[in-house]
Amino acid sequence: MNRHHETELHHKNEHPIVYLDYAATTPADQSVIDVMVQHLGFEDNFGNPSSQSHQFGRMAEEAVETARRHLAELINAESSEIVWTSGATESINLAIKGVVYGRADQGTHIVTSTLEHKAVLDSCAYLAQEGFEITYITPDQHGMISLEKVRKALRDDTILVSLMHVNNEVGTITDINAIGQITRDRKIPFHVDAAQSSARLPIDVRKTPVDFISLSGHKMYGPKGVGALYVRKRSGISIKPQMHGGGQESGIRPGTLPTHQLVGMGEAARLVKQRLHQDTKTIAALDRYLLDSLANVESATLNGNQAHRVPGIFNISFAHVENESLMMSLKDVAISSGSACTSSRIEPSHVLLGLGVSEDATNCSVRFSLGRQTTREEIDFVAMRVKKSVELLRELSPEWLSLNSDKQTQNKSKAKSGITITQENVV
Repeated sequence: MNRHHETELHHKNEHPIVYLDYAATTPADQSVIDVMVQHLGFEDNFGNPSSQSHQFGRMAEEAVETARRHLAELINAESSEIVWTSGATESINLAIKGVVYGRADQGTHIVTSTLEHKAVLDSCAYLAQEGFEITYITPDQHGMISLEKVRKALRDDTILVSLMHVNNEVGTITDINAIGQITRDRKIPFHVDAAQSSARLPIDVRKTPVDFISLSGHKMYGPKGVGALYVRKRSGISIKPQMHGGGQESGIRPGTLPTHQLVGMGEAARLVKQRLHQDTKTIAALDRYLLDSLANVESATLNGNQAHRVPGIFNISFAHVENESLMMSLKDVAISSGSACTSSRIEPSHVLLGLGVSEDATNCSVRFSLGRQTTREEIDFVAMRVKKSVELLRELSPEWLSLNSDKQTQNKSKAKSGITITQENVV
């Protein structure tokens, strides 16, 4: 089956479904699939990596360690600094709860932001119920976290700062280098959620002062159900295990290692390191092309910060067009109304509300996220379909019709036209 899933997903359409929801998940690269199936059956490398008494276990362990090395090389870490987990959500929980519980004798204060992934926000909410105090930094209207706000949020009893590298809904890039230097100077552990950035931006832990990084396999063209946590060896910060039942992963994360998933993530990391520059260049060009193609849509607003946004993730509000209606109209385009972890809920995006976007505009917003397989032809098709659907849906909107009728009657200028942004991506 090709990437368009032509048999299952055509639904009698003339055009195969275009996938522009790469921020939700990415398709596993074929080489990732190939290496995974080599670690499943009896004729393959199926052993338990912990079974060192025979060659099946030793071969599996060798495969796991090769994968660990590939992932470490992606962020310029040492292999011993990589802890395997079941995904970014577990990595985030392990980093936050593990560090906080391990340092509870040194303080009870945690710093994060209002725009974080639910895995961070819900972990902090849980810890607040346990008696810890949380300070939520409020970013500016573009989603940027000021260094001054970070400095003001820190206290003598602060035991952890946790922030995301790239926002999963609007693509805003957080300056983890500068923030990391602030936390390092104060000797406060710094955790970074890099689920969205690991396949889009270079990360070098030898140059960036971070102590913990959460990573996800399926956000870097690898398998679902696997992730990792980078733990800086020289930090001297202990992590209290959040699971018990074995000595795997230095006792930090027990449980039999799923060799096939780990080698899949390792191969995905190897490919990201190999292709990052070209992928970023290609996606940035397609990103600009799609925004240019949508620039003449009336009353469309880009949410977030264009100048400090990762190429390939952006969010647009189309006034007087409900996002659910738009997505239903675009049956041949796969986009979303926000984070895959929250978009199933009928509630406004906490990220957009946190940027000061009105609830009405939030309910009219959709996220476009491009990836390695996106083509220029697909962008042409998506732009055409979005323009047509927005126009048709607005014809069904009494508010929109009334707005334009009033403007014509009063001989005023037409509705605001175009997405007024600067075509510049800083990466």
